[in-house]
Amino acid sequence: MMRRLRFTGTDSKNGGCPALHDDLDTGEIIVQGQPLTDRDDLAQLQYFGADDAAVVVPRQLLANWAPKETERVPELISPEEFGRLFETFEHTAWHLETRRGYASDREDPDFGAFLSTGRVTWDLDSAWNRNIRDQVDSGKRVGRVRVVDNPPTDGQRFLLGYGAVNVASGEDVGCLWRADAQRISLPEEDFWIFDSRLVAVLHFDEGDVLTSIETITEPAEVVRYSMARDAAVHHAIPYKDFVAQVSATE
Repeated sequence: MMRRLRFTGTDSKNGGCPALHDDLDTGEIIVQGQPLTDRDDLAQLQYFGADDAAVVVPRQLLANWAPKETERVPELISPEEFGRLFETFEHTAWHLETRRGYASDREDPDFGAFLSTGRVTWDLDSAWNRNIRDQVDSGKRVGRVRVVDNPPTDGQRFLLGYGAVNVASGEDVGCLWRADAQRISLPEEDFWIFDSRLVAVLHFDEGDVLTSIETITEPAEVVRYSMARDAAVHHAIPYKDFVAQVSATE
């Protein structure tokens, strides 16, 4: 289907290249410029696919004519796309968990068994754990900090038990009491941050059901989430020490 394009602007004095166009249906931006073809130049481009094309435009073109919305438009991805991030990240993947429970956990048959026995069963050979081990073994880092109420909810107690498999898979796991998380002004959001360049914010409804996954790459926003990560890691209690604290209070 042919795109409906609208000319946005050009800094050319004679109406030629370079220029920008809007796609009126998708909101995408079409950049028109001189193609970048030198192999040595192309080899320096990150995330450059076999079907991609690169063009060169003056910085002023983007400064003068690129969109300048005052409100960020959420960029949502599918669960499948989210899952692929754990296979394609290059250096680090880190998670802040702030919820008191997750519907997906309560639907797990192991959750009912946990409520009856107080013990969590887990499978180190699950697809998730195998991938995390592979990523860590290749030199990458995976971690998380869990925010926990005092006393912990059933959902948090279940995840504290499951934390043993996170650690066994190679994750760096820490925990924070909610009062301490509030004291250092951590955001009450669940998010993953990949390679300090992409944030995936997990949105839930009141029933703790995951409703959407929003990605953020705007540099200032990524820095804000990175600052929250650094604060959480600095103040977090190592997993084994935290579990011992919880056990001592029960």
